[in-house]
Amino acid sequence: MIKPIALALFTAAALSACATPIATQFAPATGSQSMGFSEYKIEPGRYRVTFKGSPGAPPNQVADYALLRAADLTLADGYDWFRISDRNFQQAGPRPGPNFSVGVGGGSFGGRSGVGLSLGRSFDLGGGPALAQTLEIVMGKGSAPKDADIYDAREIRKSIGPRT
Repeated sequence: MIKPIALALFTAAALSACATPIATQFAPATGSQSMGFSEYKIEPGRYRVTFKGSPGAPPNQVADYALLRAADLTLADGYDWFRISDRNFQQAGPRPGPNFSVGVGGGSFGGRSGVGLSLGRSFDLGGGPALAQTLEIVMGKGSAPKDADIYDAREIRKSIGPRT
């Protein structure tokens, strides 16, 4: 009787460890499917910047980290501000929710045979879907024009940078 209880406690502990979401870090992505930022230089002063958060990361954090990477690139290239000419927010990875499966098996032993049928259901314990924000930015120098999609790179660095 003690063995089933110990097994149940071990299983519960293992599952609770799996349910802990991975913290989203402001760091370069190490591969095409990994978390973090990446960029593609389209032409001088124009980039496509992507930030992919960990599963369950808040959408605002993913959007802020994409803006922060855009600001860092702008300053590194000697510009003062950037305009977002296109933005795309999407789910990156498998859709959350239960998965169902059916299995059938059979066998024989010692003149006897049997057939088995099983139904399975699984759930994503990773904390939710991974989100990705992609921005296409155009950089500029001098005083920034007044527009809703124009950001001062130094101000973005000051306001979002300390939160990373």
